[in-house]
Amino acid sequence: MSDKVDAVAPRDEDGVRRSVEHMAMMLADMGFPRMPSRVLMTMMSAEETSLTAGDLAERLGVSAAAISGAVRYLMQMGFVVREPAPGSRRDRYRLPDQPWYGVTTAKRGFYGQFSDEADVVIEAAGGARTLAGERMADLRDFFRFVEEQVGGAMQRWQEQRLPRA
Repeated sequence: MSDKVDAVAPRDEDGVRRSVEHMAMMLADMGFPRMPSRVLMTMMSAEETSLTAGDLAERLGVSAAAISGAVRYLMQMGFVVREPAPGSRRDRYRLPDQPWYGVTTAKRGFYGQFSDEADVVIEAAGGARTLAGERMADLRDFFRFVEEQVGGAMQRWQEQRLPRA
């Protein structure tokens, strides 16, 4: 048994910045808006538990207005929480616990609603034997499958996730 404590490596700010921008670009390539991607990845890579709009604007080299729109988007998605800064008129923004898990779990109901609506389209299109009906049935079946799999995956994630000390 060792009493050795894991040392924290020195922080490479340039490396963090480059990786944050690269990850933000990857999210943007998948359809996530660019500025919210940059803000989210900046917050994920910050050592602070919360940041102000000014902090974010400074780190990203953008205007406060750009940050305002980005955090509003992220709050609507459930990735960011706004809190008042004690003794100040400024707000602070923080990540909720397990933001990816929380957003994925909260949005899970969409899959069932979307697949149910596909049933309505199938019927309106003349049934599953029409070309449109076949396409919509495939969409419906895919989203029902995803809904089932996401539920199991979220449960497995919670079971395997190790507490971080």
